[in-house]
Order: sequence, then structure tokens, then C-alpha cells
Amino acid sequence: MKLESFDDVYASIGKNRTREFHLLLGNGFSMAYDSEIFSYNALHDFISNFDDKDLITILSVVETKNFELIMQQLDVFSTLIEAFGGDRTLKEKVDSASEKLKNSLLNAVKDLHPNHVFSVPKENSEACSKFIKLFMDTNGNVFSTNYDLLLYWILMRNEVVDHCDGFGRELENPGEFLPADQQIWSDLLWGVNREKQNVFYVHGALPFFDTGKTIVKEEYDTEGYLLENISERMENGEYPIFVTAGNGDQKLSHILHNQYLTDCYENLCSIEGSLVTFGFNFGQYDEHIIDAINKAAKHGKRMGKKLHSIYIGVYSEKDKEYIESIESKFMLKVHIYDAKTANVWGI
Repeated sequence: MKLESFDDVYASIGKNRTREFHLLLGNGFSMAYDSEIFSYNALHDFISNFDDKDLITILSVVETKNFELIMQQLDVFSTLIEAFGGDRTLKEKVDSASEKLKNSLLNAVKDLHPNHVFSVPKENSEACSKFIKLFMDTNGNVFSTNYDLLLYWILMRNEVVDHCDGFGRELENPGEFLPADQQIWSDLLWGVNREKQNVFYVHGALPFFDTGKTIVKEEYDTEGYLLENISERMENGEYPIFVTAGNGDQKLSHILHNQYLTDCYENLCSIEGSLVTFGFNFGQYDEHIIDAINKAAKHGKRMGKKLHSIYIGVYSEKDKEYIESIESKFMLKVHIYDAKTANVWGI
């Protein structure tokens, strides 16, 4: 299969003026900005320094730095213990270790993460915003499987056309002729701007919290930076909406048990036109994403409309060969392009 460049993708966008081009971002998007912060190796090294006997034991025995695989293995072990009538105390210990690992992963992301939006240099932020704007200008949506704040910061800091993550405020004391200083507004609630939403965090993200009644988004305020406010929530025992563990089926189960995540996934299942991926490797735990893409390829929202093609960004010959090996899984035309030529961050 021919290895295209991002210029070829750009040319396709130019030739198909009436087609929507959507963007799917994976962990490679964040790693392209700073691989020392956003790689599994960085998270593994950080968690390895935690003073927790169970975590140290797990990381020393399981010879991988893929946290999804580690947590999946713990889940399988727990299921086998129960299936064979094993020791209840051991099962509880395994389940506790799995929960510790998930929480430690969140804490690692929080502590490793740049402190605030202006930690990203202006030139890098602007370069990334131009990349994202290219897709939004076609009326396309942006989907992210990342849980960090980079995409959120880029959209907030730059004037990217008509971006909306579905959150907004509601007036809690509506009344006639109510002075502005007496109006009380809610937290940022998901659903207020749902009809205009074009940015979807398919696996959740650090600023999003499920209160049990609604989905709220943490924000900057006069008391502290966004990450500080998120940290305060986590220290109080609250954790962001965050899909981490398991294979594709387990991830999909997690998604379908949360209203916000379900809506994001269903939107991915119904996109039309073309999809461009950056930093997403379609690994063995991403079958649910491939399924969503195939649903979009089979069933468009409007008569005669469906997802026609996908442009998958790769970084190496090995990556290219892998995508070629799974091409038959996709029910649409597959293009492969050199992700390095996209120069997303202007680096």
C-alpha cells in the first residue's frame, strides 16, 4: 500500500469541498508534543516509585509497561479465582490492586502533566490549532481517546472555529428582569449545548466528573488553575470519567454505562465523509473503535451518506506493515500517510 504524506490528505480535503473530514486523536497526539511526559514508560517509571507493596510486586512480575494489559490480566486473574472457587481474600487483594493501579495512573497523569495552558509554548499551541481547524472547517468532528488536557487547552487558548464540547451553564434562578448580579449559574453541565457538540472525548478526560446525576466539567476559577481544581477533587475521593482497562469489549462496556461516553461513541458510529487519524495505532484493545468506524461505513445518518474512507497516520515502516495486516478489518477505503509530515505541533 502506498505511503502518502499529509499533503495528500490536505489535497483530498481541498478536492472534496462538500465532504466532512473528521479527526481521531490517540496517545500519539500527546506524545508528539512531549514523549517524556505522555508515554507509558513515563507513567510506569512514576508509578514504580510509589511506596506501595502490591504495586511494586505487580510491576516487577508483569513484564510490560502497557497499563491496559496489566489491568486486563488482573481482571482475568480475579475472574479465574472466582470461577474456581478460590480464596476470597486473594480475590479481594487482586481487585484492590487493580483499583490502586487505576488510581495511581490517574495520579501519575495529574502529577506529570504540565501545570497550565501556558506551559505549552505559543508557537506550538498555534500550530496545533491550525491543524485542528482544518477539520472543523469542513464541518467535521474531533474525537479524542486521550484523557489529558492538551486538546482542551488548545481549543480554549486559540480561536478554533465553532468548537463545542457540549458543556454549558444553566440559570438556576430564572425570573423576569433579574439583575445580572443576582443571577445564579450552574456548574458547566454536559448536555446544555449537546446539539452543537463537535468535540468528543470517547474515553473521557481529566476535567469531566460524573456526579451521579449529571456530568460536570471542572474549569479555571479565581482560586486556582484547572489542574489544581481537578487535583482537589481527586484528593476528596472523586475521580474523572476515565476509560483505562481492558480489551475492546470491556472498554465498550465501560463506555455504555456512562451517558456522556455513550453519546460520544454513538457520534463516532454515525460520522459521514472521511476520517483522519493521528497518533492512534488501532491496537488489539481498540476493536471497539474499529467497530464504530465500520458502523459509520455501513449506516449514514442521511440517505446515501456514510463514512467512505479513512486516512491512518503511521510513524514507521513497522506501523505501516501493521495497518496493512489489519486492513481487511475495515469496511471502507484505507489510506496510510506518514504522520511525521503532518507537523501537528510545529516541532
